[in-house]
Amino acid sequence: MEKLIDDLRDKVLAGGQIISGEAMKLMVAQENHLDQLCAAADVIRQHYKGDFMETCSILNARSGRCTENCKWCSQSMFHKTEIEEYELVDLALAQNQANENAEKGVHRFSLVTSGRALSNKNLDQLCGVYQSIRQKSNIHLCASMGLLRQEQMHKLKAAGVGHYHCNLETAPSYFSQLCTTHTIEEKVKTIGYAKEAGLRVCSGGIIGMGETMTQRLEMAFMLSDLAVDSIPINILTPIEGTPLEGTAPLSDEEVLVTLALFRFINPTTHIRLAGGRNRISHILNRVLKAGVSAAMVGDYLTTLGSNIEEDKAAFSKAGFRF
Repeated sequence: MEKLIDDLRDKVLAGGQIISGEAMKLMVAQENHLDQLCAAADVIRQHYKGDFMETCSILNARSGRCTENCKWCSQSMFHKTEIEEYELVDLALAQNQANENAEKGVHRFSLVTSGRALSNKNLDQLCGVYQSIRQKSNIHLCASMGLLRQEQMHKLKAAGVGHYHCNLETAPSYFSQLCTTHTIEEKVKTIGYAKEAGLRVCSGGIIGMGETMTQRLEMAFMLSDLAVDSIPINILTPIEGTPLEGTAPLSDEEVLVTLALFRFINPTTHIRLAGGRNRISHILNRVLKAGVSAAMVGDYLTTLGSNIEEDKAAFSKAGFRF
């Protein structure tokens, strides 16, 4: 098994792509060789991404009243949570947060909205917010606004947005067990619209929602086929009032294996630590040596995150630069 890990690491380093059967073998091999698997993934990260840690932050620009029934989400109107509800974020608040993040050295800033998709009216308002941010800050702009149409993607591009975020969330074979108001095929179409508009794509998912490790690999390979630029890996934070509120947490080993295998399957893509990092803070040093090359910093969408300066100190201690 040790030779298998080394051989597949070398295959990826030489520019090759591992196939599903090989990923499954790695999944089995890690049971007694987890440290070796993570170390191999970190070598791949260093080879393709270097020691640069790309950081991003988000602002919840429209909260609650979502018509979709995603089981993990506190913003769904189908669930009884204590989420704050508001239509659109204040321009000054967005401007101030973007400026503060830029001053702290954060590379990317995204407005994130609840709901299936934004109306043209709301999109135009937020495009105005982006234009204002561009005038006062050089932070790279991103957007996460649901299942937008092609012409709406072009509006974002014209407003200065560079990346569009649309998570697959989970494997195609599992998606319908978590959400029935839209499909993963609609997400793939949205990703296509973003690419056609000249936007780079950030797409990943949430682990720990009851899916199997095999289904995580299924998602990883689908993201590879879609050739996305960044893969955020969120760890489920069960929220009271949602159908997943009682979900048992993943083991440390499952988190580490998932990150390492995603790096093997997507060697040139940013593997980004995202929501739920507070659940793995006790193994952060090990996580940062399992193939990760990017991270979301600050607060998350509807849950508290971490201190940006503390994050940067931890990343620097692990050998990353900004």
